[in-house]
Amino acid sequence: MTIFNYSVDPEGVAVISWDLPGASMNVMTEQGIAEIDAAFDKALGDPAVKGIVLTSAKKDFAGGMDLNILGRARREAEASGRAPAEAIFEGVMRMHHLLRKIELAGMDPKTKKGGKPVAWAAPGTAAGIGLELGLACHRRFAADNPKAKIGLPEILVGIFPGAGGTTRLVRMLGVMGASPFLFEGKMMSPKAAKAAGAVDEVVPADALLAAAKAWVLNASDADIVKPWDAKGYKMPGGAPYTPAGFQTMAGGIAMIHGRTQGVYPAAKALMSAIYEGAQVDFDTAIRIEARWMTNIMLNPSSAAMIRSLFLNKEALEKGAVRPKDVPDMSVKKLGVLGAGMMGAGIAYVSARAGMEVVLMDRDQAAADKGLATITGLLDDDVKKKRLSEEAKAEVLARLTATPDYTALKGADLVVEAVFEDPAVKANVTKLAEAELAPDAIFATNTSTLPISDLAKASRNAERFIGIHFFSPVHRMMLVEIIKGEKTGPEAVAKSLDFVRQLRKTPIVVNDARFFYANRCIIPYGGEASRMVAEGIEPALIENAAKQLGFPVGPLQLGDETSIDLAEKIMRATKEAMGKDYPENAGDDVVQALFDAGRLGRKTKAGYFDYDEAGKRTGLWRGIHDHFPLAEEQPDVTEVKHRLMLAQVLEAVKALEEGVLEDIREGDVGAILGWGFAPWSGGPFSWVDILGAQEVVRICDALAQKHGPRFNATKLLRDMAEKGERFYDRFAPAKAA
Repeated sequence: MTIFNYSVDPEGVAVISWDLPGASMNVMTEQGIAEIDAAFDKALGDPAVKGIVLTSAKKDFAGGMDLNILGRARREAEASGRAPAEAIFEGVMRMHHLLRKIELAGMDPKTKKGGKPVAWAAPGTAAGIGLELGLACHRRFAADNPKAKIGLPEILVGIFPGAGGTTRLVRMLGVMGASPFLFEGKMMSPKAAKAAGAVDEVVPADALLAAAKAWVLNASDADIVKPWDAKGYKMPGGAPYTPAGFQTMAGGIAMIHGRTQGVYPAAKALMSAIYEGAQVDFDTAIRIEARWMTNIMLNPSSAAMIRSLFLNKEALEKGAVRPKDVPDMSVKKLGVLGAGMMGAGIAYVSARAGMEVVLMDRDQAAADKGLATITGLLDDDVKKKRLSEEAKAEVLARLTATPDYTALKGADLVVEAVFEDPAVKANVTKLAEAELAPDAIFATNTSTLPISDLAKASRNAERFIGIHFFSPVHRMMLVEIIKGEKTGPEAVAKSLDFVRQLRKTPIVVNDARFFYANRCIIPYGGEASRMVAEGIEPALIENAAKQLGFPVGPLQLGDETSIDLAEKIMRATKEAMGKDYPENAGDDVVQALFDAGRLGRKTKAGYFDYDEAGKRTGLWRGIHDHFPLAEEQPDVTEVKHRLMLAQVLEAVKALEEGVLEDIREGDVGAILGWGFAPWSGGPFSWVDILGAQEVVRICDALAQKHGPRFNATKLLRDMAEKGERFYDRFAPAKAA
């Protein structure tokens, strides 16, 4: 198997073309590192070669590094008795040596002459190591490809660009110029990347290789010397010890801590690599970068983020839990029942994914209203240049808005998204199934109602399933697929294939009250409202959540999802559970807000006050008229533990009860579904980081003070006694 193809044209330009066999996107593997290293040795050592072009034979350049490489290095080191840090550092430095070889290109170390020009020619997306390779080349060409994205997204999965990307980009653009790439993980269009300074030229796709070759053949010795290798180099924006540079660094450190609340180790390590590296020569700086990269690869938080947000997420998207031996069941024609915000959102993402979509509602006016919502989303896509007018017209042509059930004929999947009323859902199920072929799959988009009960209205419970989208559909990446008692494997496979077409991430769970995501979200908000009832300062609650790494606090989340929804869920749960319903003082808080008409952001009044534009202006101090502040406030750590354990214990119970079948889904679902502390890797990874013994100790302390809802489960106690981790005991694969 050859990954990097090598050829030399008649003019003496060596073309090294990346083409990982059997993959739609190039990723850097151990074999790939060896091959590209050998290819550059060959080109640099051949007198007939005048210059080199590094490109890809695929439509994109590269999706990044195979992160399993560093994990394997650690495990192999441990198995052989070597220090993991040593093995990881050596692996990182191997990449640095390769990229430095490309950069120096055989030139005389003193005169900086005699090197061979190297051009980078990216036909499409270049992420992570894909761009880092480009940064080591002497000239970067990108095809004018509207679908291409160029950037360094490593920070989003718990690491940072550690193959020279950090050091080179800061030296090219300065700290401020490099920040969107490094600290935000932004992926830019080729033209935006050029405007930012990361790409030199954007050329028509059919002229990409020719433009790169022409530059290589005409480049001078001076053209291929990087600024940091030339005499008199000064860092853009100033080095840390200059007045301007000091201000940038000090401000950057404060900004990063404000954004991350200190819980994301990769951001701190990245800033350290920049600060320390900026004070030394380039070759010392990349060693510093490699040391910080090694540090972060050994950090349990970064390891958990990589596992959940990269390895596990990718495995779920590729069908890790898809029923075996069921052929492809991709959706061709989709029916969506209900043209409200949820139904319109489902129809929008499905039509954009290329499916024929029938959007239905009770009358033409309601159906047209849903179509108008979709048109508005498409107009926004056009405005932001994510879609052309022609592409918008093609999407709209795939949509039919109608109240006529006969339009569903030929649909192979129907998703019902009407009111959360069992009677209404049962009625539309029967009306729709009367028009469907026997092998069609029927799905309900419910967030609370039991799937097995709703399936009783279906002609065939084996082909009935729950597909729970999160709002807003076009932004939220998680889809929760719920199996009823009788749901068959074809319904599961169909749902997973549908989600794959939408390029979203699925988790599959079994039927139970609130399924998985809502089961964990509701106690999060419930514990927060309970604390408000106890007189705990709302600002303390919100800030404790943010210090845990949650994107929004539980009270703000309550306002966003609406207080009337919380009141409705509370009332319905009381009715369903009867005497078994656990009393919660937080219910009084929800009821007080509901009765006052403070229903959240949509009414510009909830836990927070809002201005006329709907912007939060601060927490509503009137809540203390109903629930006076306690004279003595708890320690912030106790508040954090209450908020965290309210969710984690529900996740563990979901696993114990068989609602969750795979802890990977529990971790990925928590992060993508409701923003559970991404730094932790998810609730099960959080337990593994702290250790089950410590979690049980915290539970016991909280239970003694606040009641049995914090009692550690049998599984947690068993794991604590045995010193086990979830990812040792339950993970299907131990590669992560």
